[in-house]
Parts: sequence; structure tokens; C-alpha cells
Amino acid sequence: MTSVDTSRFREALLEERGRVMAAIQNLHDDHPGSISDETGEDAVFDNHLADTATETYDRELDYTLEENSGHVMSEIEAALQRIEAGTYGICTNCGKQIPEERLEALPWATLCIDCQRQRERG
Repeated sequence: MTSVDTSRFREALLEERGRVMAAIQNLHDDHPGSISDETGEDAVFDNHLADTATETYDRELDYTLEENSGHVMSEIEAALQRIEAGTYGICTNCGKQIPEERLEALPWATLCIDCQRQRERG
């Protein structure tokens, strides 16, 4: 079993963590308060229903993006911990080496492609 160049993947993970943190901060900057704060306290009731619906949809989309970014951030942090523990690049299901091609595509991967496919099939 060949070992993975963890320093290269550590750098990739740190870069991705920075991008995710910036994306989360951007979402916070775009919507710092509630819908009422953004549109005016009474505007939720005064605006046309379609305007309020659009604002609500945009806000829900941003919440979903932020939640997904939070999940990615957790996976990145876990991958960095695996690097420190010396278990990075090892499939958590079968114990085999995860191919570098997979780690290049998804540096926080915990499963080799075969185990991932098996999990997705149920």
C-alpha cells in the first residue's frame, strides 16, 4: 500500500476551507438580519405577495447553501484530523487505500469509490 502525499492534500483542504468560510461569510453579509430587517418592519405585510415570496425563497436558498457549506466544513475538518492521526486516505469501510484520483476530486472522501457506490445503492 502506497502512502498518500498528505502535505499536498492538507494544502488543498486548507484552501477549500478558506473558500467555504468566505462563502459562508458572503451569505451572512448578504443577509445580516431577518426578512423584516431587510425589507422594513411592516414591509412584509405591505409588499406585494410575490415580492415577499421572492425574498423568502432567496433567504431559504441561502440557508440551504449555508447548511451545505457547514457540512462540507465539517468534512474538511475531519479530513484534516485524519491527516494528523495518520489515517487519511484509508477507506473507513474496507480499510483499503483511497486512490489519489478520488482524493484529488474529493479531498475529504472517507470511502473508496467501490464502498461509496455500495453505500449509495443501499
